[in-house]
Amino acid sequence: MKHVRLSLSVLVVLVLVMVFVGCAKPPEAEKQAAKSAMDYAILAGADKYAATDIDAAKKVWDKAESQMNEKKYKEAKQSYIDAKAAFEKAAEAIEAGKKVADEANATIAALQEAWRNLEFTARKMEKKIEGKKKVWTVDAKTFNEGLGKAKEMIAIDPARAKDVLGELKAMVDKWDKTFKEMAAAPAKPEAPKKGKK
Repeated sequence: MKHVRLSLSVLVVLVLVMVFVGCAKPPEAEKQAAKSAMDYAILAGADKYAATDIDAAKKVWDKAESQMNEKKYKEAKQSYIDAKAAFEKAAEAIEAGKKVADEANATIAALQEAWRNLEFTARKMEKKIEGKKKVWTVDAKTFNEGLGKAKEMIAIDPARAKDVLGELKAMVDKWDKTFKEMAAAPAKPEAPKKGKK
């Protein structure tokens, strides 16, 4: 009987030890490391220059937070590690984003100058452009709206702004070619004026 009690006591102690060992602790160190990486990336400008990367990192962070709330500590630990890596990637992408934004700003300045030249040419060639006046007017409106949109996008997503600017450059090139062709075409002879005899 003494043997049974001793065995039962040892078994209870072993079960209690396993329960305490089996209980995972919240991954506070990993959470803090991920939070530090997130803070650094945001302060460095990832929201502006690496928006896609920072959004992806925030999703991983949210997943880790959800796992913590559900007390899934093992999964949360890995998610915090993944979030830290994602925030570090976003921080690394900032320089590339700044470069793209600088290029986009330079492209905007060049496109604005080119469009002003086209507007001047359009005024000079007013008679020759008559057949294309409606298309010119629509394209001018589209260009100005697109330029405004691109300026706004530089602050949010410089890479997408660059795509919009590419479309606007194609429009500038189209009209530049059109005006050059019109200028090179021989002038239409004027119809003889009917005069009084």
